[in-house]
Amino acid sequence: MTQPTGRIETRDGVLHLVIERTFRAPIDDVWAAVTEPERMARWIGTWTGDSATRRVHFRMLFEGGDPDDAGEEVDIRECDPPRRLAVTTHAGGQSWQLELDLSEADGVTTLVFTQPAVDGAEAENVGPGWEYYLDRLVRAESGGDPAEVDFERDYYPAMQEHYRAQVTG
Repeated sequence: MTQPTGRIETRDGVLHLVIERTFRAPIDDVWAAVTEPERMARWIGTWTGDSATRRVHFRMLFEGGDPDDAGEEVDIRECDPPRRLAVTTHAGGQSWQLELDLSEADGVTTLVFTQPAVDGAEAENVGPGWEYYLDRLVRAESGGDPAEVDFERDYYPAMQEHYRAQVTG
């Protein structure tokens, strides 16, 4: 089983899911991996539209859904290449805020993924999902095969207790 690395932090009374990953790569390369549609398609999904309008359509590619699904609308709240991306996704009446912060030191880029206002009851499901996708990103960017990352074997339900315990304290 893959060991969970994410944590639930309380900031101003609000729960935040936080997961970090590191890459032996320049920050610009990691930024491209998390923002360019063709690079994102290797590990999570792809987007279409004009990012200059601050709204795009994002479609997950590895959820087993309808391949003709147009995806969900994503509002780009903040984009400061290659350091910060903050978006809000809208799907099925739900909205999620998602944030990526990147920094580079000594040839290593650190990515900090944050989901502010994560629902405490959903953290045990959401946390393993983001661990899975971020590990797919690491695998894709390190020359491995993201398809070898196994959600059902290593992430869910295996990581549920890690996140449940952090919420219930």
